Amino acid sequence: MNKLLAQPLIQARDVGVIRNGRQLLKKADLLLEEGKIVTLIGPNGAGKTTLVRSVLGLIAIDEGSIERRPDLRIGYMPQKLHLEPSLPLSVERFLTLGGKSRVDFQETLQLTGIEKLLKTPMQLLSGGETQRVLLSRALLRDPQLLVLDEPVQGVDVSGQAALYALINDIRKLRNCGVLLVSHDLHLVMATTDTVICLNQHVCCHGHPEQVTNDPAYLALFGAQGKQPQVALYTHHHDHQHNAHGDVISGGVGCSDSCEHDHA
Repeated sequence: MNKLLAQPLIQARDVGVIRNGRQLLKKADLLLEEGKIVTLIGPNGAGKTTLVRSVLGLIAIDEGSIERRPDLRIGYMPQKLHLEPSLPLSVERFLTLGGKSRVDFQETLQLTGIEKLLKTPMQLLSGGETQRVLLSRALLRDPQLLVLDEPVQGVDVSGQAALYALINDIRKLRNCGVLLVSHDLHLVMATTDTVICLNQHVCCHGHPEQVTNDPAYLALFGAQGKQPQVALYTHHHDHQHNAHGDVISGGVGCSDSCEHDHA
């Protein structure tokens, strides 16, 4: 096997970030590989943005190490898009502002389903359409790593399932790694390879459970017999946190027999 292909896209070990005397992140590990989806979850203020910015090289770390594949191409989908309401900006113009694409333009639009929206003003798009446009722009870089920050924000439940299905199709078609960031502790992609729960440090990580027979899941998505795109995530927790998210030493935590359902 080609050594470069076997090399992780990004590997972070024991990453710590301290700002103004405050520990924003401590001993965080993250492994991103081709064709794998990693979902990073945690409450607001848990350090998700800090970890993402660290592994992308946007901020310096104070502890640990980060290794990135040389000349790594990254496609980034932001959490929100702020546009001046009076700015006449069509979808086509928005997509071409980033320069010439590295992949076939029309093929990417067909993949994301926005080929009929090119002349539409950005301000008139629905939440789901806006997210697909942002995803398209990230894909035009032909990324080896796709970073998606709250990709289903502002999208209704059925639209969320469709968008998650699209993300899964993209990782299969292009064999790119995907880092998906979410504050939602209840629903994560069922096709995620690894879920990482963060609260200033990595509380836990593992595979999400697929809840194909859960009544709540069936009520939302029906029983079409398809691979579920959303699943509840269950993990074992071996410690407690105080109101600030710090680990309480010597506290009565959870053992392997005490299971927390984020549901």
